[in-house]
Amino acid sequence: MSTSTLTERCVHEVVRRLPADQRDDIAEELRATIADTVEGRGAGDPRVVEREVLSEMGDPVRYAARYADRPLALIGPDLYPSYRRLTVTLLATVLPVVAVGLMLLEIVDGGGIGAALGTGVSALLTFGAQLFAAVTVLYAAAERLRRPRGVVAAATAWTSDDLPEIRQSGKGLLAATGLTAVWDLLLIALIAWQHTAKPYRVEDGESVEVLDPALWSGWIWPVLVGLAGLVAVRLAQVAAHRGTFRLAAWYAAAQALFTLSLAWILHEQMLLNPAFLADVKTLWSSPDPVYDGAALIVLVIGASGVFKAFRAARG
Repeated sequence: MSTSTLTERCVHEVVRRLPADQRDDIAEELRATIADTVEGRGAGDPRVVEREVLSEMGDPVRYAARYADRPLALIGPDLYPSYRRLTVTLLATVLPVVAVGLMLLEIVDGGGIGAALGTGVSALLTFGAQLFAAVTVLYAAAERLRRPRGVVAAATAWTSDDLPEIRQSGKGLLAATGLTAVWDLLLIALIAWQHTAKPYRVEDGESVEVLDPALWSGWIWPVLVGLAGLVAVRLAQVAAHRGTFRLAAWYAAAQALFTLSLAWILHEQMLLNPAFLADVKTLWSSPDPVYDGAALIVLVIGASGVFKAFRAARG
């Protein structure tokens, strides 16, 4: 293969990606540049030297992009940090609020917890995809419409003021973890106390439990085991002076056991003692939305806790 053929192939690959009115001038410039570079290498087989020069030039697609001043990436390095921060912020704040709001509206409309969860999942997928696509399209358009390469508007220039605060990982976080463990212990004690002490008196003077006594034949135990697991994990975090991914995984398992069991109890309206409900029926005229709404809140709080545990483990 002759040297001119190899050079012409490279020149063709570059200029065919450029506007027609620029092709001839840039083609001549490229040929001259390649020829001068080959000649400047001095001794050696011209064909070998030519291949070396063309290899050093790199991919013709990238080379053409330099002449066209056109980005090859959908979102370039100048805008990507801002794009990533905005996308993460919107997906972590706006998306959950919209999903939970739609789920609550579904419950208020009488759809039940199952329909509400379906609405929430659908909102997360559809609205999340739309949100992600909208931000991506806007930044991709800005990448192509903004000032020439390397020039960034002063209003969007990064400064040291943009540095995020370091997430709390010291004594404050450990203290909060310890207090949460104490709260879970108190909740276990309160559940057991109301079962033995029967603190509520109905109209005929009989003492009854607030929670349904039938729970002690089944569903209360996964709730208590889950709470005990959460206490154990949190105490382990305090002892280790930090969170780890292994502890976060154990936390997720304990939280799932507690949250899903409690959500099912609420969904099936098995939480409160029928005798207690009959005594306060004037305050409990329509229990379905209350139970389903409470179940939804329990699920959201549980998922949020798991997310925070893994985020803390990441450091």
